[in-house]
Amino acid sequence: MRIVVSPDSFKGSLTAAEAADAIARGIARGIARGLPGAEVLLRPMADGGEGTVAAALRAGHRPRTATVAGPDGRPVPAGFALDGTTAVVELAAAAGLGLLAQPAPLTAGTRGVGELLLAALDAGARRIVLGLGGSGSTDGGAGLLQALGVRLLDAGGRDVPPGGAGLAVLDRVDAGGLDPRLAGVDVQVATDVDNPLTGPAGAAAVYGPQKGAAPEDVALLDAALRRFAAVVRRDLGIELEDRPAMGAAGGTAAGLAAVLPVTVASGAELVADLVGLDAALAGAVLAVTGEGSLDAQSLRGKAPAVVAARARAAGARCVGLAGRVALPAGELAAAGFAAAHALTEVEPDVARCLADPAPVLEELAARALHRQVPSSPRT
Repeated sequence: MRIVVSPDSFKGSLTAAEAADAIARGIARGIARGLPGAEVLLRPMADGGEGTVAAALRAGHRPRTATVAGPDGRPVPAGFALDGTTAVVELAAAAGLGLLAQPAPLTAGTRGVGELLLAALDAGARRIVLGLGGSGSTDGGAGLLQALGVRLLDAGGRDVPPGGAGLAVLDRVDAGGLDPRLAGVDVQVATDVDNPLTGPAGAAAVYGPQKGAAPEDVALLDAALRRFAAVVRRDLGIELEDRPAMGAAGGTAAGLAAVLPVTVASGAELVADLVGLDAALAGAVLAVTGEGSLDAQSLRGKAPAVVAARARAAGARCVGLAGRVALPAGELAAAGFAAAHALTEVEPDVARCLADPAPVLEELAARALHRQVPSSPRT
């Protein structure tokens, strides 16, 4: 009997790995009470943002570290994962909002993300999965491009300043110095958003305020990103506006797409492939997944929905465990969930759930296992 444990993080309280460990402890209690010989496989998940590298490492990738420029230019240590010639990189490790002492919506940049990509190339990567999420910048990937050898020049032939505001003076893009090792490298961008680069649903308008941008900053950044798109269109012949997902991570997806034939895909689907979820689910009777809140957003390609869909395809039941469950039974069933349970079923005090969630999740998992696992496989 195989049980697959594959949650995302419970944001603000448990990482995906911590959640998986707590669920596994609860399952172990159920195994001790009458499921001898059960095999429990842990495959923590992520949506392509923060936690993507951790999921790859848990699945067997090797850790690597590089010192790169943070979003404000100060050096930061940043980790990535390597498996053969595949590297898994997180934008948040080099340009995350959490790396800033205070928000810098106009000047925060992505140079360190480009430096992480170079470190992956140095390590022999021929395929790079870049998880976008947790960004503190809205620079259209300008800093990343500069790190990779692309010149972004103003009317006087000088490099534009860092950050999204620097793109307001962009006059010319010269990609002639792009690192030649990138030729033939498969670059896959993992994201769970489909926002365009500019406009009312774009990177600046939707996500700028989360990074500290005031209304006038949003207007400046959106105009700067429009200028960036126009110059790229003229100089490189690449259309960036009105394409889905180009606004991901402050437009970083657009910066990559300006110079490389990148593939943009669902972060959760890519991570599921990276961690070998389908192989783990083969022959499983139960999958347990979850996140902080199972709600309407969960069904839009988030990790729990991906786990549930793949579990159903493999013929396994799937149970969702969450801080809160805000989906009706019908929608849960349609998404592939056999059941879903909230931490408040164990501890009604939400403050206590948030303060010490691991033992609550462990107990919830033990109860869910008792309810869901059949007495013998496939019965």
